[in-house]
Amino acid sequence: LERSAVHTALQLLAPGQDERVIDAGAGTGEALRQLASGPVRPRAVTAVDLSAEMLAQLPAMPTGWSARLADIRSVPFADGSFDAAIASYVLHLLPSHDLPTALSELRRVLRPGGRLVTVTPAVPPHGAGRLVELALDRLAWLAPARLGGLHALDPRPAPVPTGVTPRCGTWNFARY
Repeated sequence: LERSAVHTALQLLAPGQDERVIDAGAGTGEALRQLASGPVRPRAVTAVDLSAEMLAQLPAMPTGWSARLADIRSVPFADGSFDAAIASYVLHLLPSHDLPTALSELRRVLRPGGRLVTVTPAVPPHGAGRLVELALDRLAWLAPARLGGLHALDPRPAPVPTGVTPRCGTWNFARY
């Protein structure tokens, strides 16, 4: 499921070959693998993650791509450094009060007109998937150190940074 969701997110992001992309919360590098093997490869991709263990699992990257240990709540790059950003399977790991800070930071490092696509687990509105996700979400709340990555996130109620127009649905997409 993760590969499919990241693939769709990257289609929405549609990075060009001359663009600079930040993969915020790169994890084990699924977005990097797909960007590297896609039909259009951005000239520069920077993977950031708060976990050195996750960065150690990243795949070999093309020339001009890099990885950096960093927190998405305080991204160590200048304003407007990137054309596009992807944050897949990371926002739901943050405490809810830190979500606006992380989104503001990602907005800050995007150039005017830049794009951000996020992917987060969500509880389906109905069906058997809803029961499964509700059970996983409950387990994540009971054991956050081991199962926190299973916690669902609906970003719609979160405070939105000034100047941001979110479009939420099956995929959360915001253009800055």
